Amino acid sequence: MDPVEDLRGYIDWLRKRNEIVEVGEPLSPELEIPSLLRKVMYSGGPALLLTNIKDFDGWRVAGNLFTSLRILREALSVNKLEEIGERLIPSAFFQPPSSTIQKVKAAGELMRLSKYLPSFVSKGSFEENVIEAAKNPLDKIPFFRTWPKDGGRYATFPMVITRDPESGIVNMGVYRVMILDGKRGVVHWQVHKRGALAQSHALEKGMEEIPVAISLGSDPGTMLAAVSPIPYPIDKTLFAGVIRGRGVELVELPNGAPAISNAEVVIEGRVRLKELVNEGPFGDHWGYYDKPTEKYPLLLVDRVYLRDEPIYYGSVTGAPPLEDAVMGKAVERIFKPIINTLLPEVVEINYPPEGVFQGLLIVSIKKRFPGHAKKVMSALWGLGQSSLTKIIIVVDHDVDPNDIGKVIWAVSSNVNPQRDLVVIEGSHSDALDPANIAHSYGGKLGIDATRKLPEENLGKEWPELVEEDPTIAQKVAQLLQKLMEGRGGIDRFKE
Repeated sequence: MDPVEDLRGYIDWLRKRNEIVEVGEPLSPELEIPSLLRKVMYSGGPALLLTNIKDFDGWRVAGNLFTSLRILREALSVNKLEEIGERLIPSAFFQPPSSTIQKVKAAGELMRLSKYLPSFVSKGSFEENVIEAAKNPLDKIPFFRTWPKDGGRYATFPMVITRDPESGIVNMGVYRVMILDGKRGVVHWQVHKRGALAQSHALEKGMEEIPVAISLGSDPGTMLAAVSPIPYPIDKTLFAGVIRGRGVELVELPNGAPAISNAEVVIEGRVRLKELVNEGPFGDHWGYYDKPTEKYPLLLVDRVYLRDEPIYYGSVTGAPPLEDAVMGKAVERIFKPIINTLLPEVVEINYPPEGVFQGLLIVSIKKRFPGHAKKVMSALWGLGQSSLTKIIIVVDHDVDPNDIGKVIWAVSSNVNPQRDLVVIEGSHSDALDPANIAHSYGGKLGIDATRKLPEENLGKEWPELVEEDPTIAQKVAQLLQKLMEGRGGIDRFKE
């Protein structure tokens, strides 16, 4: 059982570890299955495999497959997810070799990277069955209707793959797709996403449409790569290989778009760039309905490929924390080494799930000079996906960003609103943020909750932190340990 072989291998791997429960009761993908998945995830798991899908004989539905960081670490064979980000650092900051020794090292680096490269194969697992557009294949897939007022059924975790018309780079992103009918949909790629960039490049070249391959269900590493905010022009399938520890296999479809070879389902089609259609409402991960006021490009389906007895992977949305919170924390851990390379003063970061990731970032730094906290805010707001973060709180190195109580203490005790707030009026923002004043346009707030240097405090020294006398602290610690031993000690009050 290889969890990175495909979705089935991952499910078998979860089953072997008693991390997945099979549900045989008949349930509908419209509202019923999403409701169950949410309630189970809110209660702490486990993964679910539903085997009796109303009106979709022969299908199974898998959900809540990413229930914890522990599961992801074990599935990806790493002790910590930061190891994945560390694989990228040597290549991301690769310098041209200038000596024989450096050239030998460079060759070794290229050899190391080669195992992550994608490769093309002649046939994929998904090609066991083909349904042409004339037979309305989208009607035959158990897409979810997640919330009662959603505008329709949605593909909620489709890996939408395109080639950038300008560079040929492979883009792969998770952009929800609203199902209009059996052979049409709407692709919701927001203005800051790589799919929208490919659309922009295509329009500049006078193209009317671009081919797409939408893969549904794959191994955990590839699915995690699809949702990761990899900056252009890094090839997303290369990054999937970095996460998996070995290269992804692709199949080139008749329309020229690459598809993930181990996918359960692949939708082959075209995105009509100038045919924009109202999309929504949709109850998204902020916990609100998006209004159907934004137009996105039309998807025309040519055919659908699917495996025998296919498994549909469905992710659900709503107020956090749900499955996407685990994925978001995994991405946070993977990207931390890269942030540390770019900003070595950063000690730790925390995107709290309740902050919906784009809403709030807490970062601790080793402060060295006046204005250092604001320098870090500025750098993060200029860095890839973190540029969409609405609120950044910066604390000192000895405040753990994951200890919300300590963060509140730092904000309460170290912040003077007149001095320590950075407010940016009119800035690009997450398109789904319900507080936006216009589409993808809002503001930003930075909070410097570090202790202030004299230059930041009208020349005054900051008060000294209270600290225990080290000798007394050691003595008390020994006494406390003694009291904690045995049922007659302090620990009896825990009951």
